[in-house]
Amino acid sequence: MLNQPGRADAAPKESPSPRTRSCERSFGPARRTFRSFAGRLWSWRYRGAALVAAFSAFGYFGAPFVLGPIVDAEPVARADFVQSVVASGNVLAPYRVNIGSQVVGVVKDVPVEEGQTVKAGDKLILLDDRELRAQVVQAEGAVAQSEARMRQLRELTLPSAEATLAQARATLTDAQSTYDRADKLFRSGSETKVVLEDATRALAIANAQLRAANFQVVTNQPGGSDYVMAETQLSQARANLAIAQSRLSYTIITAPRDGVLISRNVERGYVVQPSNVLMVLSPSGDIQLQVQIDEKNLGLIAVGQKALASTDAYPGESFRAEVVYINPGIDLQRASVAVKLRTPEPPAYLRQDMTVSVDIETALHPGALVISATSLRGKTGDKPWVFKVASGRATRQPVQLGLTSAGKVEILDGLNEGDLVLPASATVAGGSRIRVRGFGARE
Repeated sequence: MLNQPGRADAAPKESPSPRTRSCERSFGPARRTFRSFAGRLWSWRYRGAALVAAFSAFGYFGAPFVLGPIVDAEPVARADFVQSVVASGNVLAPYRVNIGSQVVGVVKDVPVEEGQTVKAGDKLILLDDRELRAQVVQAEGAVAQSEARMRQLRELTLPSAEATLAQARATLTDAQSTYDRADKLFRSGSETKVVLEDATRALAIANAQLRAANFQVVTNQPGGSDYVMAETQLSQARANLAIAQSRLSYTIITAPRDGVLISRNVERGYVVQPSNVLMVLSPSGDIQLQVQIDEKNLGLIAVGQKALASTDAYPGESFRAEVVYINPGIDLQRASVAVKLRTPEPPAYLRQDMTVSVDIETALHPGALVISATSLRGKTGDKPWVFKVASGRATRQPVQLGLTSAGKVEILDGLNEGDLVLPASATVAGGSRIRVRGFGARE
């Protein structure tokens, strides 16, 4: 038979072989049984998964409504409660010494460096001293000249005046005798008037010479005008010498006391003036800490309170301090009070102007009931309270507060040791059921 155009010949079906028909007759019932069992198994699996999902959904969504939410709680603990005020400031020496020159001069040498520890009397700055040394020599010469003048008065002038006075007295005695004899002879007519006049004139000259010699002795004696003048000149010369020596000593600038040089503003060749601050010395001795205390804490601070201080440079190390001064004035701009603390045993690493933090102990209550300040509610009012855990419920409990410090508050009344309180961040209602977690509590 010819194939018609446009039609495809149908493929002839192959008939199963006798062996295949035999296998189907043997395994057909087993296959149908396995398929039925698998279907039932998947049905129970789906049902179990659904039950598990239902219980999980109940536990996640329904348990909080029935048993209450899971919250953290804090136990009320008993401990030594220390109230402290924390403040920051800086290291402050009792005072600073500005070192400068008392004369105008040129710096010849600076034998010390900034940061160096010096002793009292150590040389810090040397100035050119040639001109001042010459002035000292000149003043010493003036003193020697005045001293020679004083010796001349004592050894020559005064003895000469005394000798002249003695001679004048002898001359006066002789002139007086001549006058007396001439006057007697003139009265008796034995002598002429000319001889009497000559004797009178000689007597007057002798008296004048005696007075002049006496003046010379008086002025050259201690207390006399010539002696006082020479003594004054000697005193002035000595004063000028002292000034010259003092100015010469100013060319060597020394440390006034033990300390550390914290600033140096001079080098060789500088022309210095008395108004210049060439170095700054931090004297050795008690080191103080100056901190700014918030004005609201002023009532807690008192002189004599102990403190623990540390520096930003060495935060892991601390040292003891004590409040020694409270400024009576208030800083209006910062609303703070300046407080100074003494450090009896300052550590070796402490430096001028270091930033420090101090923890001043203002009160100590041993064995107090303490909770975290974050658990306290109603802080702004006069009736603070907390949520206390009682019989699985959040119970509102009023409390009476004591000291407050460093995020902790002291409970004076309202709670007992071991009670559990909820943090203020817990969003629960009073009387609602809760489940406690943390701090060893049962969930």
